[in-house]
Parts: sequence; structure tokens; C-alpha cells
Amino acid sequence: MESIVSDVAVGMKRGSDDLSLYSTSPNSVTANGNDSSKKLRVEDRMESPPSRVLHIRKLPSEVSETEVIALGLPFGKVTNILMLKGKNQAFLELGTEEAAVTMVNYYTAVMPQVRNVPVFIQFSNHKELKTDSTLNQRAQAVLQAVSAVQDGGSPNSDNSTLDSVLAHAPSPVLRIIIDNMFYPVTLDVLQQIFSKFGTVMKIITFTKNNQFQALLQFSEPVNAQQARLSLDGQNIYNSCCTLRIDFSKLVNLNVKYNNDKSRDYTRPELPAGDGQPALDPAMAAAYNKDSSLLGAINPMSAAAAAAAAAGRMVLSGHSGCSGVLLVSNLNEEMVTPQSLFTLFGVYGDAQRVKILYNKKDSALIQMSDGNQAQLAMSHLNGQKMYGKIIRVTLSKHQAVQLPREGLDDQGLTKDFTNSPLHRFKKPGSKNFQNIFPPSATLHLSNVPLGLDREDVTEEDLRLLFSNAGGIVKAFKFFQGHKMALLQMSTVEEAIQALMDLHNYDMGSNHNLKVSFSKSTI
Repeated sequence: MESIVSDVAVGMKRGSDDLSLYSTSPNSVTANGNDSSKKLRVEDRMESPPSRVLHIRKLPSEVSETEVIALGLPFGKVTNILMLKGKNQAFLELGTEEAAVTMVNYYTAVMPQVRNVPVFIQFSNHKELKTDSTLNQRAQAVLQAVSAVQDGGSPNSDNSTLDSVLAHAPSPVLRIIIDNMFYPVTLDVLQQIFSKFGTVMKIITFTKNNQFQALLQFSEPVNAQQARLSLDGQNIYNSCCTLRIDFSKLVNLNVKYNNDKSRDYTRPELPAGDGQPALDPAMAAAYNKDSSLLGAINPMSAAAAAAAAAGRMVLSGHSGCSGVLLVSNLNEEMVTPQSLFTLFGVYGDAQRVKILYNKKDSALIQMSDGNQAQLAMSHLNGQKMYGKIIRVTLSKHQAVQLPREGLDDQGLTKDFTNSPLHRFKKPGSKNFQNIFPPSATLHLSNVPLGLDREDVTEEDLRLLFSNAGGIVKAFKFFQGHKMALLQMSTVEEAIQALMDLHNYDMGSNHNLKVSFSKSTI
């Protein structure tokens, strides 16, 4: 885990010209010899150029480091944090500028909240945070733990501060509440998600106060703490099924039946007990006493407020938009309704696309609803398409009108309402779990194997994507050659390849499926 330790640091920022550092607290530091009472200059989001460092203002005075980190987690890896608690401000550094742009775009459309208080996020004038990791060690430990589990590893066992944070886990049992449960969450889904962090011993699911809840027991308390640090506030499916996680006061679960409501993975011989309650009376009594979601041991679990805010606010209908987007600064020599349908279809089901007749560098795109429009705007505004940085905003139009019958609009308007290529028509589709910002790495699926022809080889796919325009830097098959990761040299090249090759006919009744990946090769 040395790589995680080396690229994550938390503490005070040095050499900053927009920080007023603490002057009276124990953490008082001066920057490059300057007076530490220097006034903070408020940065203007529209004037500051994009940066992977974000300036967050008007935070609640009692905010924790984890709540601030959680603001950035849905958008990518958080590599650094600087808290200015005396100023109710913070600086957050993301792993890439693209992730930071996506985060700012999203929170421009949807007001971020921490503990139900609106906060303001903008680009910092600084390109990176240079911090003293000896200060604010608890925040450093939390960030390292979150980074470690995001990367699929385990926290650095040599870090004594991190050990102390993880050692505060009081129980191996987590209590899980699912907010915004628009799609079913099964016991097997929970086991799959949480087993990344350790051995899941037992799970009990039930409904209380009209909410789906679960008790989940790990083999060790430290595994429960790691899972809680990483998953609290995250969405199981895109923009819904938000996990709210806290420790239970129970230290052991007594599972009586193995069925779709409860399971003891250490005792496969248990009866199914159809129709029997999964929670026995003694445990129910103990659980009723365990009623505080955000208890005294909970400086971290309020992270859900920020990380889940996006999903709650958009999906609950607060977007306030019709679902029609205005896309401008397009390359009018290259763009087509089909290419826009394919690209915006990564983030929702585009119904109609109209390139404006008198302004062919602009287009209207009608998504299925306002939620999808918000999602597409947050991910695609500011991206480069056919050599030009596109602008995506919400349109005042309520719908995209089709041309009158018999009128030739030169193919500038297309109706995709009945397209078989919509990714999100099926509720609960795996596509909901795999929506990521544009990246240089593409995920390929539905790659043909055998059948009426030779297996498609790595060389075949490299050549196909090179011919689309660009350089293939890396490639990796997985899932028995049914899927692959392919990395282009730039995000722009990956965007073009996706538009050109999604649904490409590979033969043998296989059409290639292409999407953006959060992975790297």
C-alpha cells in the first residue's frame, strides 16, 4: 500500500495565496513566511480555470473530514484534503481534472448539502495541494482508509494513526438502511458488495418504518469499519438505493433460517423456515434499543449526507427541468444526430435529437426525464468532442419537435423513441451500476467467442479502435475474453471511439457494447 500512502496527504497547505491559515489554534502555520492572518480571497467559479483542487465554502462548523471527502467520492478518487474549520472552508483534491470538472458541473446544477446546509464548490486557483501530513493525522488516516478500499486493497497496516482509527470499530455488525430504494436490493446483492471488505458471516434483512434494512456481520470489527468508511453514503444503483451505514450495538447475529431474508454463511444446513420471521424476538428487542442512526460513535457516518445528496435530490424530482438539453459549440462538420444519441445515451435514454437548422453547431437532445438530463449534463459539459469543447445546459424547451410531415430538414432531426439501443429501459439493469465520467479507458462487452468464426483477438480490437482515430495504449481481456478494457491515449479519443464503435457489428450476431470505465490498465 506504499503507493496509497505516497499519493495521499492531509494537513496544511503551503505556499497558498488564497488561504488564511490558523493564527491562534495549535495548528497555526505561516505560508512561505507570510503573515498567517492574510485574508482569504474568494475564488469565482466561472473565472477560475479548471483544476483538480476544489474550494468548498460555507461548511457547517461541526463538519467532519469524512463528510467533505464524501462530497468527492461519487466522482473519483480523492487524493488530498485540507480543512479550514475556523473559516468553515475546505480544499479537496481529486485524482484527475476530469473528475473535478464533473463534480463542479454536477453541483452547479444540484446544490450540494452537508448536514442539510447548502455549501458552495468552485475551482481553486491552485493545481495541487501541498500539505504537511504531520498535521490533522486523523483526517489523513480516514482518507488513506477510503483510498485503500476504493483501490481494492486494505489499509496500510504500518500506519499507527490509521490503525487507531480502524481500532475504534466497536462491533463486527453493521446496521444498513437503504434510502431511495427504487430497485430491489436482495440479500445476495448486499453480500456481493460487502464481501469486498472481508468475510461476511451473517445477514438479516427486514423492513422497519417502511424502510428496507439489514444487519450484516463480518468476521472482524476492522472489516466492518473499512466497509463503513468506504460505502456509507454510496449508491448501489445510479442515483438511487443509497446505503446508510452505522454500527449496531449487537456483536453477534442469531440467524435461525437460511432463506431470501436471512442467511448464516457459516451454517449452510439451517432450514429455510418459509413464512417464519428472520429476526428472533430476543434480537428484535435488542435492535429496538439500537435506534440511533447517527450515534455517539458516529463522527464518520454523516458522510452519507453529502455523498448521497446527488442521488436523493435528483431522483426525488427536484431537478426542475424538462429533460431537454441544449448542446453548443459542436463541430458542425462532424456531428450527427446518431453520434449525439450514442454519446448522451451513456447517461440516459435519448429520445429525440435535433441539430438546429440555422445554427448547426448547436443541438437539442430530449432525454427520458429531467434526472437523466442532469446526469448527462454533469458528465459531458466541458468535454472535448471532435476537437471542440462542448457546452451542455438545460433547455427551456419542454420537448424536441419533429419536423412537419413532408418537410425535409436534411436529416438534422431524429426520433430514437423506439430505439433498441437504449441502455436503461430495463429497471434494475446492470447498466445503472456502470455509469462513469468520460475516461480514456473503455469497457468492451459482448465480444464474440468462437461460434461461426475465429475468436476475436486482442489484435483485432486494437486495430478496430486505432482505425476509429487514436492510439490504443493498453488492452486487457477478462471474463473469459467476453469483456475487455481498452485504453486510448486521451479522453477525447475514447469519446470518439465510443460514438463510432458502440453497437459495432462484430459478426456472429454480436454487436459490441462500449462504455466508459472507472478502471485503469
